[in-house]
Amino acid sequence: MSIRYVATSKLPTPYGVFAMHGFEDSETGKEHVALTMGVVDDGEPVLGRVHSECLTGDALFSMRCDCGAQLQAALQAIAKEGRGVLLYLRQEGRGIGLMNKIRAYKLQDAGADTVEANEQLGFGADMREYGMCEVMLKQLGIRSLRLMTNNPRKVKAMETVGVTVTERCPLQTGRNPHNERYLQTKAGKLGHWITPPET
Repeated sequence: MSIRYVATSKLPTPYGVFAMHGFEDSETGKEHVALTMGVVDDGEPVLGRVHSECLTGDALFSMRCDCGAQLQAALQAIAKEGRGVLLYLRQEGRGIGLMNKIRAYKLQDAGADTVEANEQLGFGADMREYGMCEVMLKQLGIRSLRLMTNNPRKVKAMETVGVTVTERCPLQTGRNPHNERYLQTKAGKLGHWITPPET
């Protein structure tokens, strides 16, 4: 595995003070971080989130997706519990990168859904991989998660790398008129566990 641990520092946030653990991948050059709060290496299941980078949603407040809202909700949930982990993975645009994500957005503006746009650009619907999580969680002493996700692939991915998922915690937040079709597509084509809005 090409992932190596680099260093740990404090990260004060509006939700509380986290420990930020840096990792780098020598093969891809990508840098990933894990945020932890409380004691996570005691063998008990840890409330956790595996979050792929979304510059537009996480930092630019885009309403085309629910990523930023999910990131904030996960950090708030960890802080409320006083114990947990968030893996922040540099896999922009479900793994296609920022510039291709913008190209995909242009196709969506012309009528394609989020899966069709990726495929029209020659990519799979979801190009992310989660092998780095094994090294990151092992470094942190975490063997089991109460995973905050709506994505069945993430549950399977964690189990594939040897991390037990003792509970799936739904993380449905950030729905708005701009991302309604996006959420419907994730549920219908990618199998995400997303409850339709009440009518």
